[in-house]
Amino acid sequence: MDTLNVLYLVGALLIFASILASTVSARLGIPLLLLFLAVGMLAGEQGILGIHFSQYGLANFIGQAALACILLDGGLRTSFRSFRVGLKPAVVLATWGVLATVLVLGAFVTWLLNVDWRIGMLMAAIVGSTDAAAVFSLLRHGGVKLNARVQATLELESGANDPLAILLVTGLIALNVDPDGQTVFGFVWLLAQQIGFGLVFGLLAGYLLARLMPKLHLAEGMYAILILSAGLAVFAATNLIGGSGFLAIYLAGVIIGNTKVRATEHVLRVMDSFAWLSQAVLFVVLGLLVTPSNVLNVWHYSVAIAAFMIFVARPIAVFSSVKPFKFKNREAGFISWVGLRGAVPITLAILPVMSSVQGAFLLFDIAFGVVVVSLILQGMTIPMMADWFRVRIPSHDVPKEEHEVWVSDAASITLYEFEVKEGAFAIGRHPKDISNSVNVNEIHVFALVRDEQLIVVEPDTQLEYDDIVWYAMRGDHATEIAKIFNNTKFNRQKMNDFYGDWLLSPNVKIADLPFFKDVQSSVVWQQTVAEFVLSNLDANPVSGDTVVINEEWSLVIKEVDSGGMLRSIGLKHHQPKTA
Repeated sequence: MDTLNVLYLVGALLIFASILASTVSARLGIPLLLLFLAVGMLAGEQGILGIHFSQYGLANFIGQAALACILLDGGLRTSFRSFRVGLKPAVVLATWGVLATVLVLGAFVTWLLNVDWRIGMLMAAIVGSTDAAAVFSLLRHGGVKLNARVQATLELESGANDPLAILLVTGLIALNVDPDGQTVFGFVWLLAQQIGFGLVFGLLAGYLLARLMPKLHLAEGMYAILILSAGLAVFAATNLIGGSGFLAIYLAGVIIGNTKVRATEHVLRVMDSFAWLSQAVLFVVLGLLVTPSNVLNVWHYSVAIAAFMIFVARPIAVFSSVKPFKFKNREAGFISWVGLRGAVPITLAILPVMSSVQGAFLLFDIAFGVVVVSLILQGMTIPMMADWFRVRIPSHDVPKEEHEVWVSDAASITLYEFEVKEGAFAIGRHPKDISNSVNVNEIHVFALVRDEQLIVVEPDTQLEYDDIVWYAMRGDHATEIAKIFNNTKFNRQKMNDFYGDWLLSPNVKIADLPFFKDVQSSVVWQQTVAEFVLSNLDANPVSGDTVVINEEWSLVIKEVDSGGMLRSIGLKHHQPKTA
């Protein structure tokens, strides 16, 4: 009994310490996942607590379950809008991109380590795919709003590239253990089986669960447990029949998350906690599993492999994958940079150890080092690189927080939280009369908080800096209201610098604009601004896409609706270059 309680105590304290470390992560810009790893290593056999943990089978069991939970949560939060702009390039990245990375990196590893090509390719396959846990965590919680095409491609790629990575690792393990028993046809058939069963089971399970949820009336916390247990069942069943459980559970999450019913909001709130717990447990366990001195002994290999992967193999894979879809070089460059490695490579590195592949412990230690380098070098520089590659979108049109409240099985009201920023248009206005263009019957003040106290809204109440207002809204007014609360002088300047000083209706004719006197084509003169922009874009439009008119003028897409229709377009003036 004492041993059991010690395990409970140590496990709880490790998770507690990991969560507290998140405050340090936010202040220093260190990826939280890296701190989870550090907590595990500090508690390990060469750390402060000296815990000896070498149960690779148990670590693999925990890793598979945690990754399944993380992918389910990621799927639940993936909007169908992402598929409009990111599906095709993401599919190519998740297939050809992974294969290209493994081939190029495998040749380098074989030369660097001076090993058999099968070992070199196995090492490359282990670290060849991006990691969903790292990508979802750093992109969604990193405070950086990206070009929607780039964001969607990165998230969909990380959710879909695990099947091929796992297949390559298992195939190469078999090739190392029993080289005579493997054939190219068998490998291709296994790949088709993994993807095919994963697609069918994932979509079918997601559809059935989405249809089931509106018919159930459970306690709020039970919906998420239901979806998690069903998701894990789909994951396990798909694996048992030879499909990709990771792909199946991700797709099931996508279908469920895009079916808006009363239970969805409860599921999302609780699943967020499950996903964070999964990440914390997974990375702490992997930190416990590693022996730091062994990793340090091969650090030069890890750095060399990580550098070659980041600066050579990944760029080759990305550019060859996304350029056919008319991605700009800067977009492809950023996607290449955010090829984050995390829990998946370390979890995959456990498989050769369990299969007794020669040199497996060396591969595990190198893979761990590659992940640390990736999280430090790539994870800590995402905001800076987003600015450098010009894929970051300035925004002042999102509320601080929002919560959906379902008042029946088919109707909901969304509560939006807005904070009055310094110098914002909202200062001095009455909270009920915040915008003349919004029908007063569609927006209601739910609460006004000042100095952490609820304030009664009187007829003469005026908003002040740092006030927090909660609105209950019907209709799509959150963006407009957010601009009034967030539109400070600094934010206005950022928006104008990015989108231009003028805002155009997509329906205005080019001929009606006085700015384009040198446009000679009669066809162009008859086009609307939206038609002109779309005719000059090779890809689905997203916010931030730019069409250059001449040396002085360009059009910048500001808003795109869920159907891909342009809602507003900025007109930007450039100072002509002097000789």
